[in-house]
Amino acid sequence: MKSILLLLFCCGSILFVSGCWDRVELNDLAIVTAAAIDIKGEKEIELSLQIFIPKALSSGGGQGGGGGGGGSAGEGGITLVASQKGANIADALSKLQGEVPRKIFWGQCKVFIFGETLAKKGIQEPMDFLLRHPQPRERAYMYVSRGKAKHVLELTPELERYSGEVIRELSDLHIGMQVTMQDLDKMLIGKAQAAAIPYVKVLSAEQGQEKPFQFPKIDGTAVFKKDRMVGKINEKETRGVLWLRNEMEEYTVTVNPQDAKGDVSLNPVSAQIKLIPRIQGEKWKMLVKVNTEGAVVQNRTNLNLTNNEVIKKVEKAYGKDIQNRIDLAIQKAQHELKADILGFAKEFHRKYPKQWKQVENRWDEVFPEVEVKIDVEAHIRRQGYINKPGGLLEEEVKEK
Repeated sequence: MKSILLLLFCCGSILFVSGCWDRVELNDLAIVTAAAIDIKGEKEIELSLQIFIPKALSSGGGQGGGGGGGGSAGEGGITLVASQKGANIADALSKLQGEVPRKIFWGQCKVFIFGETLAKKGIQEPMDFLLRHPQPRERAYMYVSRGKAKHVLELTPELERYSGEVIRELSDLHIGMQVTMQDLDKMLIGKAQAAAIPYVKVLSAEQGQEKPFQFPKIDGTAVFKKDRMVGKINEKETRGVLWLRNEMEEYTVTVNPQDAKGDVSLNPVSAQIKLIPRIQGEKWKMLVKVNTEGAVVQNRTNLNLTNNEVIKKVEKAYGKDIQNRIDLAIQKAQHELKADILGFAKEFHRKYPKQWKQVENRWDEVFPEVEVKIDVEAHIRRQGYINKPGGLLEEEVKEK
């Protein structure tokens, strides 16, 4: 009797064990590595997907470059680019799925690129799809491209496997701003309702006697008010924005100290930035305090950097360069683009919530009138492995 009960229990428990009836095998997936979204005509959206080709690795194609275009992998390519247009992204994706023999999978898509024309008309609808769909990753990087975004996916890079990986690696190196889908969403719904996304353009380069090849490059930052692109800032201005947003990492500052022939290059090794808002009567003010330390990586002057007077000259030039970069970014954001990508709104709201409520709906008018003062304190903590300029005779070195 006990045996029969045990058998019935085992048979009954099988009904509650989950199975694999709805599984999707890896070889049934079309893995998307990057996506481009453009506007087609007046109302249609063109969706382009860079899709990984598994057989390219097994056949040795992985030793080649990136993908081709128009649904073709190109010679030695590891990806193909498939495109389709529709009333919106969902419609275009549905049409693409009808052409691709595998189920389109977004889980490995780490790059999304908006075409500039689409960005100027507004990215609210594409963002709604990307945030609502369960597969796109919120940690994927966002970009705006000069011209058609699809063209970036069609490039065949020389070093990386495909073009989407090139710009992702550049973002990981902090070449310009690093903006994820989650970051972009926070900026668009933030207090200032302004956003900034890396701007990508395609460059051509000669390769010996062969045909010239093209490669993507991050070239400044696209600036948005609400969901529409209103302009662009260059690389130097982007550095200023990164200082203000406390996102500055590895890069080189080259300065010309007073009364010196040549220049000194430094790498910032630490930086502390504070935005201190202040309201005095009707005047809204912002104090930007920067405290940074740098390391000398090259000295093209004949100055002896072990001398305290010389160090002070270099520190002064270093601080002035940072101040100029920040001031350039502020002038562009405040008076030309009138978009608060600097984080001023968040600081005023945090310190003066009652006063903020009064200007919240007209921050676009108040922001350009905010008085900004920049206070930079720059120090040099490391002079490198040698003290005096390399390659100069003792008598050629200037002590002051």
